[in-house]
Amino acid sequence: MDKWDKRRSEILTLLCREEYGFIPSTLTSLRFELVAEDKQFCAGKVTLSKVLAAGQLGDRSFSFPFYTSIPNGKQKYPFFVFINFKDAIPDAYFPVEEICDNGFAVLSFCYQDVTSDDNDFTNGLAGVIFGGSERKADECGKIAMWSWAASRVMDYAETLSSLDLTKAVVVGHSRLGKAALLTGALDPRFACTISNESGCSGAAVSRGKTGEKIKDICNRFPHWFCANYSKYMDKEHDLPFDQHFLVAAAAPRLAYVASAKKDTWADPDSEYLSCVAASEVYGKLGLAGFVHPDRLPEVGDVFHEGDIGYHLRDGLHYLSREDWLYFIRFLKRKFQV
Repeated sequence: MDKWDKRRSEILTLLCREEYGFIPSTLTSLRFELVAEDKQFCAGKVTLSKVLAAGQLGDRSFSFPFYTSIPNGKQKYPFFVFINFKDAIPDAYFPVEEICDNGFAVLSFCYQDVTSDDNDFTNGLAGVIFGGSERKADECGKIAMWSWAASRVMDYAETLSSLDLTKAVVVGHSRLGKAALLTGALDPRFACTISNESGCSGAAVSRGKTGEKIKDICNRFPHWFCANYSKYMDKEHDLPFDQHFLVAAAAPRLAYVASAKKDTWADPDSEYLSCVAASEVYGKLGLAGFVHPDRLPEVGDVFHEGDIGYHLRDGLHYLSREDWLYFIRFLKRKFQV
């Protein structure tokens, strides 16, 4: 394990330097303020709270809101930290009542409450980090900032006696699935990392990928990454890594990749192949890794045997109730809850 810890640290440095960027400022203080609370949420089964995270990065102040949805029982609950597109609870991507009915709590935040999803680095956390100065080539893009915020929500989870801190899960969809993968790689407090249809520069391997490629994503969303990443446009074979490094960085903890058949821009086959490649690390650690047949995935495939989970559903790019129920099934099996 010591050998893997050393190699894992090298991988994380490589991924941050060449793709996602480093957060340059140091967290000097952090506090949480309860803004609102509804103990009768979901017909009285759940307590919904709004919390404000606030603190200092270096000598600059930051803040962002997030929500907790915790069942009104007496046991300690496994829980999700969900990086969401909206702050609405529930919403189309977030069946909160069903999640809580299955015995899980959820801490969620809207990514744009942290910093905007554009090339403006003067607002929110981006403005706090850079203060109007220009980013260096290896400094963080927006994905790394959303990931950093997810870890601050995990800091709050550590203050709650109602949560089982050994069963923390970070989850995100699409660009936020990329952020979830980075969070799980960087923050070992998460027992499982779930990426839903994160595609290019997320769970999907870049070499041989169909659909979206590095050139496409850097031209449209350069703010997601550090500036170094653009040098790999049309040069995937020059990468000193591929995206299975990011999936494997969760080891020896659990990882899960979900795909949709008609989400060809993300490329389900390349997401699947990333799980296959990442499995080698788990095997070397004496773990089951990715247990799968010797073929590409088919609609309806659900692979929950190993420490890397996967499913392929029909349909388009979306985070569905079906996806959440597969996640829950996998976690109940692995967490034995």
